[in-house]
Amino acid sequence: MDTVHTIGRRKTSVARIFVSEGKGSITVNKKDYTTYFPTPTLQYKIQQPFVLTNTEGNYDLKVTVKGGGSNGQAEAVRLAISRALCQINEEHRTELKPEGLLTRDPRMVERKKFGQKKARKKFQFSKR
Repeated sequence: MDTVHTIGRRKTSVARIFVSEGKGSITVNKKDYTTYFPTPTLQYKIQQPFVLTNTEGNYDLKVTVKGGGSNGQAEAVRLAISRALCQINEEHRTELKPEGLLTRDPRMVERKKFGQKKARKKFQFSKR
């Protein structure tokens, strides 16, 4: 098996991922993923595609992720891993699709408009 390259996005986070066969090591920005994502919920988000497809410890991952916060980055990595697993074996699609791991979440932060305080909030109106 050659190295599989995929991209995952969430909000302003972009994750590039390189998957190759190995012992299950995951490095994110040249760090172990447990140190880069310290909370158990973020670590679970990264492990979730492997748990659903029963491929834990089969692949080595090299991840570079930029932009956004830690939650957006973890979800971008999750999408990239799911896409890579579908490229490796098309049968994984049946396990990942019902869980919603192959859909790109399009929700982005709405931009601030001029003459307003925030995207939707207005300045206080004074009649007199």
